Amino acid sequence: MHPATMTAGESRGHSGLPPVVISNEAGDPALQVALGRRLFMDPQLAEDGTMACATCHIPEHGFALNGAPTAFGRGGRVLRRNSPTVLNAALATSQFADGRMATLEDQIWGPLLSIEEAWNPTVQDVVGRLEGRADYREEFRAAFAGRKVSARLVGAAIAAYERSLATGLSRFDRWRFGGDAAALSPAERAGYDVFQRSGCPTCHTVGTEFATFTDNSFRNTGVEWARLRGAFGPAKSVPDEGRFEVTGRESDRRAFRVPSLRNAGVTAPYMHDGSLATLADVVEWYDAGGGSDPGRDPVLRPLGLAADDKANLVAFLQTLTSQDLERLVAEARGTPGAGTLRPRKL
Repeated sequence: MHPATMTAGESRGHSGLPPVVISNEAGDPALQVALGRRLFMDPQLAEDGTMACATCHIPEHGFALNGAPTAFGRGGRVLRRNSPTVLNAALATSQFADGRMATLEDQIWGPLLSIEEAWNPTVQDVVGRLEGRADYREEFRAAFAGRKVSARLVGAAIAAYERSLATGLSRFDRWRFGGDAAALSPAERAGYDVFQRSGCPTCHTVGTEFATFTDNSFRNTGVEWARLRGAFGPAKSVPDEGRFEVTGRESDRRAFRVPSLRNAGVTAPYMHDGSLATLADVVEWYDAGGGSDPGRDPVLRPLGLAADDKANLVAFLQTLTSQDLERLVAEARGTPGAGTLRPRKL
């Protein structure tokens, strides 16, 4: 298999994921991943040297930000949206909750240039800082066939690392695709039955050969409407219009990209604004039909699940956690020369 393409965990069992193209750039994909990992962990990418990608996508938190509904920006500024996991970002056909960027290569420049986040005035500010370090100059040349640091290659390196975080190899995958009947308990198998008959795969796709657990569509689940009206705390005065902010289409108002359910058990809280703290809360939300937003997606309907059904469904969702997580965390924390990461206090 060409080293630029991989299926997570192929040699250790069925990953449950489609093959992922790590990089389309000339050079050594393995070195590109290693360089991207270092950049992801390095707070020097921020203008003031205090925030890395890993500040809000913490490896030990499932590469998300557990314990805080929304992400933090420069100076501890509270941002408006939840910090999603980077795990399996390679499966997404667009980036950000509103899909405003198409690729991982482009996505990285959103937070790096945002005045609320890393706050670099220009792309060249980032490139110039990296060019000024002999170690980074050499790593870029080694990874990208002799080419020097550039905005394109910064994006390519971080994207290569993020694509390497394609993580299947869950107990569900062993059961569904690997034929291991003992991989799931009776309650977990019952939870998968609830998942299927409740219509969850309409948005969280499970195929015959692999399962992305997302159709990458944009759906209005009623959460933003409820938030505006104080359902989860003080009422919001400024709405988050989601996909509508990108397209201007009324049908996209308060619609957000459907996330993959993989690793949901370790990436709380949930929804675009982190308004639901636990998987049990998420199940209750959808059991009730998703709230009263008149623009709510018509696929949502009250389910009327019994208490045992709900508990079994939560148990099933916990089986989607990858056995690769410990390795990925260790690799991230073992990255040499990335400076001192200072995660925000929660």
